[in-house]
Amino acid sequence: METIIVQETDAAIPDMLTVALQMENFEVFALTVADGNFLDLIRKARPLVIVLNYEFTDHTCIRPCHRIKEKYPYLPVLALSCNHNINQEYNKYGFDGYIEKPFDLELLYRVLREHIPEQ
Repeated sequence: METIIVQETDAAIPDMLTVALQMENFEVFALTVADGNFLDLIRKARPLVIVLNYEFTDHTCIRPCHRIKEKYPYLPVLALSCNHNINQEYNKYGFDGYIEKPFDLELLYRVLREHIPEQ
């Protein structure tokens, strides 16, 4: 089973993503805040990809992204955002890719699979 960590500030989104990703046989660890225990969770859960909520007005996901990349430079970190310019912003802050909100599930699965190495 492939493991993913999802962080989102809207409590309803991690719940919905967890159900949707579990239907595709992902094991999901969902957080509603950019938690200081991110590195411990990564060490324990060994995810293949991380999805962080990215808000234009509140860049709280940038610091966790940088901390993750310092410790795990090859671990893909994706920005999940409704910002209209996320396609231009994501790589400036160290993200490997992005998922625009609102998204359909097929797009979500496709973007995740693009960043998960084949085993």
